Amino acid sequence: MSPQSSDDIVTSRLSLITTTSEMLCSQEANDGRLGELIRCEIPPNWPNSVWEPHVYEFLRTQLAEHPEQTGWHRYVSLTGEAGQRTLIGSLGAFSKAATPEECEIGYSILPPYEGRGFATEGAKALIEYLRGEGIASVIAHTFPSIPASVRIMEKCGMRFDGHGEEEGTVRYRLDF
Repeated sequence: MSPQSSDDIVTSRLSLITTTSEMLCSQEANDGRLGELIRCEIPPNWPNSVWEPHVYEFLRTQLAEHPEQTGWHRYVSLTGEAGQRTLIGSLGAFSKAATPEECEIGYSILPPYEGRGFATEGAKALIEYLRGEGIASVIAHTFPSIPASVRIMEKCGMRFDGHGEEEGTVRYRLDF
């Protein structure tokens, strides 16, 4: 594996790797190159079962229409012994505004790695990155029946902000 990129956001346990269109195309095509492109071992249960086919197109469109948001979408890798990295999830942010002040974040960690604080660690790092990009407010949506997701938002400093956009969801917010 090659060393981390200078574009990576690095935490004590994770590398957040900037997503590119080439990476998304490789993942969608399942051409076997994703591990090389993101410099990680790819587990057999990747992608996460919550990824839906429209996610690829959505992310490619975001990258094409909002190049200023490059770095907002990241693969999450766990750094193990001897620098070995394993893909464990993804997270990202988006805003449809050309000059966004607010963005929405989302995150997903593969089941074997859930419950260990990786989503919180990654989300906090992404939020700090977004803050440095001039974002003034971050929101996230979840179903109240997913308490782990609510806890992640709360650990990131977000507070309940009302009903979400999708029926049955709630919105959390963090203003800087």
